[in-house]
Amino acid sequence: MNKNKKEVNIETKKGSTMDEWPEPIVRVQALAESNLSSLPDRYIKPASQRPTTVEEASAATNIPIIDLEGLFSEDGSPDEAILAQISEACREWGFFQVLNHGVRPELMDAARENWREFFHLPVNEKETYKNSPKTYEGYGSRLGVEKGAILDWSDYYFLHLLPPHLKDFNKWPSFPPTIREVIDEYGKQVVNLCGRIMKVLSLNLGLKEDKFQDAFGGENIGACLRVNYYPKCPRPELALGLSSHSDPGGMTILLPDDQVFGLQVRKNDMWITVKPHPHAFIVNIGDQIQILSNSVYKSVEHRVIVNSEKERVSLAFFYNPKSDIPIQPLQELVTTHNPPLYPPMTFDQYRLFIRTQGPQGKSHVESLVSPR
Repeated sequence: MNKNKKEVNIETKKGSTMDEWPEPIVRVQALAESNLSSLPDRYIKPASQRPTTVEEASAATNIPIIDLEGLFSEDGSPDEAILAQISEACREWGFFQVLNHGVRPELMDAARENWREFFHLPVNEKETYKNSPKTYEGYGSRLGVEKGAILDWSDYYFLHLLPPHLKDFNKWPSFPPTIREVIDEYGKQVVNLCGRIMKVLSLNLGLKEDKFQDAFGGENIGACLRVNYYPKCPRPELALGLSSHSDPGGMTILLPDDQVFGLQVRKNDMWITVKPHPHAFIVNIGDQIQILSNSVYKSVEHRVIVNSEKERVSLAFFYNPKSDIPIQPLQELVTTHNPPLYPPMTFDQYRLFIRTQGPQGKSHVESLVSPR
């Protein structure tokens, strides 16, 4: 691969204007509450991307569910059986659910319901927090800056938790009154969970337990939260709440809606609707871990479907590398017979793709693979 060409492309994107959205923003919630009888054209997906035109797996199929109780003993030694379950889930699925993960169930419920209350505020009150494509931080309704793009049927709120200098409570909602306190504590507990899973990912590749964490920047990692609000949709068979994509970051911890299914994971060219277990988190591998592992672990395409009867609220917590560290396959995983598949690239450079193009399957990480 011509590494210099890749860097030139990225620099070109850096130079483009990201201060404003290319078109006036329309809140999907406002559309949904206007009693539409049909779906606006901007939200109608091409026929090949619609939920009803792609084969789906049987209703009984689900991603693995793994109990983390006893994952690490008091002396720090891991439970080999749990490690093996996570290893298989990462290699076969890229997605799994975890139980007994260390985050209090009542905190999970409070986090979701605080955000549901926020999205139930009148639209004009939420506009105080409207975002821009420069950082995405705040209240938003689209991903990507391509003019005329087909949009997803969702609104969202994006905020930073780490590093500390990016965490700005003034950019967090002030209503409901407990939302800042709840989300701050929720973030700390989920960061701890991510640290434990990172150790497992390292150990399962025969590496020292801190290898992945160190490659991410040690304690100087990035963490952010995107809260997704999927309003009722008049024609759910024509739309998606979130288009097919793999997550550009390191690892995602999703708190799903406990009442309404919506997440679908792609496996063997079929879409599997995830059935969330009560008070479980859904964990998935992101592109940065795929790169570090030299594609032993793979990020997986997923999308969100919507429905006409119920809204959905979910919280996606993104655990990312320090943004200015070059991420590349770990030397311990590279040999003459298994050369590095990806060139070095910082997460700052990498995520420009999502911020400019929006979600597009796995096209970006696959475009980086070096020819053999």
